[in-house]
Amino acid sequence: MFSPLRALGRRQLSQVDLIGQSLSTVAPATGMIFIAAWIVSAEPGFGGLAAILGTTAVVVAVAYCITQFTRRLAAAGSLYSFVFHGLSRRATLTVGAALLLAYLGISISVLANSAVSLLGIGTALGIELPGTGPLLLAAALVAGTVAVITVRGVRFATRAILLVEACSLVLIGILMLAGPDLDGTGGGPAVSGTLPFLAMTVVFSMAGFESAAFFGAEARRPLTTVSRAVLVTPVVCGAVFVFAGWAAMSGHADAVVAAYFDGTASGASLGMVIAVKIGVTCSWLASTLGCAQAGSRLLLAMGIEGTVPRSLSRIHDRLRTPYVAVGWFTLASAIGAWVYLLVFVGDSTPFDGFVEVAIVTAYTLLAVSCLRFLRRIGEDAPSTTALSAGVAAVGAGLLGYLVLDGITHGLWAMPVAVLIVGVSGTAWAWLLRRRRPESLTTMGSFDSIETTDLLPGSGELVLGDDGRPQVVTAQSGAGFGA
Repeated sequence: MFSPLRALGRRQLSQVDLIGQSLSTVAPATGMIFIAAWIVSAEPGFGGLAAILGTTAVVVAVAYCITQFTRRLAAAGSLYSFVFHGLSRRATLTVGAALLLAYLGISISVLANSAVSLLGIGTALGIELPGTGPLLLAAALVAGTVAVITVRGVRFATRAILLVEACSLVLIGILMLAGPDLDGTGGGPAVSGTLPFLAMTVVFSMAGFESAAFFGAEARRPLTTVSRAVLVTPVVCGAVFVFAGWAAMSGHADAVVAAYFDGTASGASLGMVIAVKIGVTCSWLASTLGCAQAGSRLLLAMGIEGTVPRSLSRIHDRLRTPYVAVGWFTLASAIGAWVYLLVFVGDSTPFDGFVEVAIVTAYTLLAVSCLRFLRRIGEDAPSTTALSAGVAAVGAGLLGYLVLDGITHGLWAMPVAVLIVGVSGTAWAWLLRRRRPESLTTMGSFDSIETTDLLPGSGELVLGDDGRPQVVTAQSGAGFGA
C-alpha cells in the first residue's frame, strides 16, 4: 500500500529548507520597505509599533492553530487539507478557493513588482526602456525562469530562494542602519493613516508564512520540522518589521525608502539606489518562486482529490515535482501580472485588498476548524480553545470592519471581495455535485505510512471503513489509525 503523495519524493527537505520556503514566500525584505514607508508617511508614533506587534501576535496565534494540524498530519494542501478534518466540505472548498486566490494574487503582485524593479535597476544605470512592452516582457521572463527552477527540484529551489532572501534581508537591514540622512527625503507613496490599514499591511506582508505546510509529504520529519517552520517564520518577520518601524521612526530608514521610491532624485547616491533596488528585486524574485512552489502543491492536492482537473496531479518521474501544476500556476501568474501592470501598477489598493480578504478568510476558518478538530479527537485544552476562538473572533471582526468601512466610505472593493470569497466554497461545491460528485467523497488527502515503512513482523496495512490506511496485526486483525 502506498501514500497518495509518494510520487513527490518523501523525506527530502530539512528544517532549513522549510524555513527558507516560508521566509521567501513572505519576502520580509520588501515588507520592511513598505512598512517603513507607511511609518514615514503616516507618522503614527509608537502606536505604529504597537500595531505591528499586535498583528504579529495574532499571526503567531494563527501559526499555533496551524501546528495543531501539522503535528498530526502531513499534507500537500496545507490549510485546505487541514480544514477538512474540522469543518464541512463547503467550508473546506471556501478555504481552498481563498488560498488559491491568495497565493495567485501574491504571485501576480510580486511578479509584476519584480518586473518593475528589474527595469528600475536599468533606469538607475541609465538604460531607459519606456512603455509597457518591456515590463510585460520582463514579467514573462521572470515567470519562465521561476517555472524552470520550480520544476528542476524542490531542494534546489528552496535552498536557492533561502540564499537570495537572506542576502536581501541582510542588505536592506544594513542599509537602514548605515544609510545617510537626506534633506527633503520623500516619504514613498501616499498611504492611509489608520492603524487598521497598517495591520492589514502587516498581514499582507506576512502572507505565506504557512507555506512550509505544503511540503509535509516531502519533509524528512514532517510532524516536527513543518511545525517549527510555521512558528518561527512569523516571529522572525515580526521582529524584522518592528526593526523597520523603529528605523523609520528614528530616521534611519528615510534614505532607503526614498532611494527605492524616488531614486537619485531624492538625493540618494547612485550606489545606494542600485543596492536598494537589487535587494528588493531579489526578494520579489524569491517570493515569486516561493508562491509557485506552494501554489503548485495546492493544485496537486486538489488534483489528487479531483476537485480540479486530475491532470494537475501529474508528477515528473525523475524530478519528483508537479510540473503540470507548476506550468498552469506560473502561466496564470504571468497573465495576471500583465493585467496588474496595465491596470493596478499605479494604485494596487483594490487588488491588495482582495488578496488580504482571502488571506483573513482562510485563517479565520482554519481557527474554527482547529476548535472542532481538537474537540472531535478529544485533545482540546482550555489554552488551545481560547487561542483558536480568539483568532476566529479577530478574523471575523476584521472582515466585518472591512465591510462596514467600505460601505461607509463608498469603497465597494472590500465588501465585494468578502462576498466573492464567502460564496466561493458554496458555488464550487454546487459545481462539483453536478459535474464530479465523486470528488466530494475523496477530499482530505494527506501523506500516510506505506507498506515499506513497517518493520518486519509488525503487521500489515489495510484500508479502514473511513478509507484511511490502518495497521493491523496478523494474529488479531485489530488495528489502529495511521
